[in-house]
Amino acid sequence: MRMMTAAAALMAAFSFSQAAEAAEAGKWQVKLLGTAVMPDGEIDKIKYADPAIAAVLAPLDVQTKANDNVVPTVAIEYFFTPNVSLETICCVTQHDVDGTRDIAGVEMVSDAKIIPATFTLKYHLDAGAIKPYIGAGPTYFIFIDEKPGSGAAAVMGAAKQKMEDSLGLALQAGVDVPINDSGMSISLDAKKYFLSADAKWYDASGTKLLETKHNIDPWVLSAGIGFRF
Repeated sequence: MRMMTAAAALMAAFSFSQAAEAAEAGKWQVKLLGTAVMPDGEIDKIKYADPAIAAVLAPLDVQTKANDNVVPTVAIEYFFTPNVSLETICCVTQHDVDGTRDIAGVEMVSDAKIIPATFTLKYHLDAGAIKPYIGAGPTYFIFIDEKPGSGAAAVMGAAKQKMEDSLGLALQAGVDVPINDSGMSISLDAKKYFLSADAKWYDASGTKLLETKHNIDPWVLSAGIGFRF
């Protein structure tokens, strides 16, 4: 009888534990963040240059750099288990690409908007109340509304500019610090992206003038408030 009672108690405790874990695993988290986007933007290679433009570039030490930006972002996360979750982010960030070295100050790309479609699979470490995590996953940068910079228009006669969409990888680390018993937390997050993109400039007739490959590779640093429910 005692053995049956003990077994029943053990089964009840196990069932309760499983139910609690299932409830925990089904929770969502939404984060409202301020995000600094700091891309590289350097030229990896010149893939094509119109002969007249190639002659101008040949004696020069040519390089480029993209500007940084700070934007609001939203992160949405689903917990499969207390330790494993899947997160995606929503934001649009805008950047110029300017020349450096021998073409310092020459604006090559103006107002390129990026939608960084990103999913990261995250593992949350057990560290008491503080919840550090690491993650990794694919990213796909979608470029919209980009235009030739004033320098590219003046020097090359560029009338159209196109950044090719690009697939890459994101690595992630951060921490969530609970601040009450209702699922609210302070969140600090860092992502490093690894991807490159081709940039193309055309004249008014649609003839390609220049094509370059750029390392985008941004650091993306975020801080804000999380709500788990």
